[in-house]
Amino acid sequence: MIATSVPPAAGPATDSLNRFRPKKGGIDMSTATRLLDQEFTQEVCYELLPEWKGIDVRISKLSGGITNKLYRIQSEKGDCTVRIYGDKTDLFINRDDEAHAIREMSKIGVSSNIVKYLPEKGVTIVEFIDDAIVLTNDHFLDASLYPKIVEPIQKIHTSGVNLERIFNPLVEVMKMSAILKRLNADYPEFDIAGTIQRLIKLSSIINIPESEYTSCHNDLLADNFILINEDAVPKYDSRMYIIDWEYAGMAPKYYDIADMFQEVLVPREAEKQIVEAYCAGHKFEHVLYLIDLFKPFPDIYWFLWSLIQLNISKIEFDYYNYGKPKYETALENLKLIKKKYGVAV
Repeated sequence: MIATSVPPAAGPATDSLNRFRPKKGGIDMSTATRLLDQEFTQEVCYELLPEWKGIDVRISKLSGGITNKLYRIQSEKGDCTVRIYGDKTDLFINRDDEAHAIREMSKIGVSSNIVKYLPEKGVTIVEFIDDAIVLTNDHFLDASLYPKIVEPIQKIHTSGVNLERIFNPLVEVMKMSAILKRLNADYPEFDIAGTIQRLIKLSSIINIPESEYTSCHNDLLADNFILINEDAVPKYDSRMYIIDWEYAGMAPKYYDIADMFQEVLVPREAEKQIVEAYCAGHKFEHVLYLIDLFKPFPDIYWFLWSLIQLNISKIEFDYYNYGKPKYETALENLKLIKKKYGVAV
């Protein structure tokens, strides 16, 4: 990570769901929770990095995290980001898979390197990149940035890297729904079951087999793009880095871009220009069509995620009103794909 100063249908989806078993990723959650709750001090740094013991460490809390706590630590030994895993995130995140994704993506120059992976403490430490800015949604309105934005996405999708996790969008939505049910959290104002049935039908129409999945990030919000300053570009492998690989896995590449569009929420013309830059005009209409069909999936996924966080997270954040608009937008997009493409579910 790089950070700065946030009932199944028959077929492949069923197979993927049946083979799913929750994994802890080696985390001792009692230790992780204690670290999450305590003040982050130099002594904590020495515990995590004994080789830094006795050296003055500068600590600053980083903004932006709504799942985990993030800190920047600096000393003569290095400059790092410490991620302390959020409470009960092992319900839907496997940290071994995340660490594998970071290591593989750093090899192709789109992620910084892991310094230490300490799942027993609920911590991952990575290199911090200081010569950069974090993108905002407004940056996705600047057409001059589109080549830089799509470059790391293209690298990920064409890397040939096989990530550990299979991220089937329909299956992941159903997993989230199942977790919410296990938490005995009831939200009758939302037709969750009915919406998932519609996504089951939509997934059968899209019909992309898991054998065609590529490595994907699956959480391409603006905050996860780090643009290297022009004067510092010679020092780095890429002009743009991507952070936060918790949800990375083998997925449909169209889902990855649909997720990005549902986060940055740019006008339609900007979406088209970004897709043009991504596919260089090759099968543009087909790529845009599949991206549009995938748009309801990330919104429902993050809507369910927000309700889960509302019930488990110790971080102060309005998860309910973060997720509610995503549910409403997903329903609107289901209407839009019927109107534009005649796809009715």
